[in-house]
Amino acid sequence: MSVVTRGPAEPVEVPPPRRAGSVRRTATTLMFWPDGFDAELHLKGRARDLLTPEHGDASVIAAAELFAVTGRARDVQRIEASPSTVGLDGLIGCRAGGNLRKAISEQLPHEVERGTPLHLLLDDLAGATLIAGYTFFKWADEFEGLRERLESSQTRDMRGICSGFRDGSSALRPDGSLLGVSENTPVAPSLADPGDPLSWHELDVPPRIAMRRARRIDLWHVGERVEFDTMFRDSCWTPAEREEVLHEYQILGSADRLSGELLTVTAVPRVLPYVECPGAAPHAARMAGTALPAMRREVLDCLRSTECCTHLNDGLRSLAEVPVLARSLAA
Repeated sequence: MSVVTRGPAEPVEVPPPRRAGSVRRTATTLMFWPDGFDAELHLKGRARDLLTPEHGDASVIAAAELFAVTGRARDVQRIEASPSTVGLDGLIGCRAGGNLRKAISEQLPHEVERGTPLHLLLDDLAGATLIAGYTFFKWADEFEGLRERLESSQTRDMRGICSGFRDGSSALRPDGSLLGVSENTPVAPSLADPGDPLSWHELDVPPRIAMRRARRIDLWHVGERVEFDTMFRDSCWTPAEREEVLHEYQILGSADRLSGELLTVTAVPRVLPYVECPGAAPHAARMAGTALPAMRREVLDCLRSTECCTHLNDGLRSLAEVPVLARSLAA
């Protein structure tokens, strides 16, 4: 029988120091079940853009909060935002995934075009509702019958879905079903820098059973280029009251300051479930030459099947916001 081989397990220990003349976007989506695993999933998002000028104090230039409730079918049952915006009610009833992202574009084009913090939170509803169920595996022995239910659902043929589930992967049985859920979940370092109270927005205290998706996008000008350093992390809390990282990527690169064309991009796998997962990372370089505003669409078109990683794709897609944030910097 195959043996599940672990992937990388080196989460970023501390965010990089904020640079003078930079802007930082941070975003978090907290996933939790106040009425139990068989009830609705609640999602609470928060995002903030912080400008650190060459001289003077840093200031918040944009912020947003989002609250949503989804059902067992990942359908949006309730949604609220602060500041409020026109079009949110049009998302009620939509199932999280590609259909929801299409509805966001149709119902809230003003948020999409402006690349607002709220749009990033809305876009993350699809991925957050998809991965939230991983939390159940961490708590499987705490609730009667839960492990049996989870194991009975692991019979689908997963081959070809992504780099980690390529044919012959150590994560899969010969028939393509999942051999075992990854335990490659190192302890999560703090998102915030203890020496910098402005390094992240205010983080909510999570319920005992919860998962969190977190993002950081740093960018600054170097001559005619925009340089960026971004981070993407999924983490969950365990019965031992410990936060552990399931997925984490760091993405570094540069773009043309005037045209907004992506010049260079390097994906650094920090934490991934299986040893085959990092095989997607080199394919990120293929996105060079793409106009940044088109990244949300082009990444999904270009990186597919075993050349992709869902979490890498999500990290790359958020680079669409780089030109918006860059405009916040002084010329």
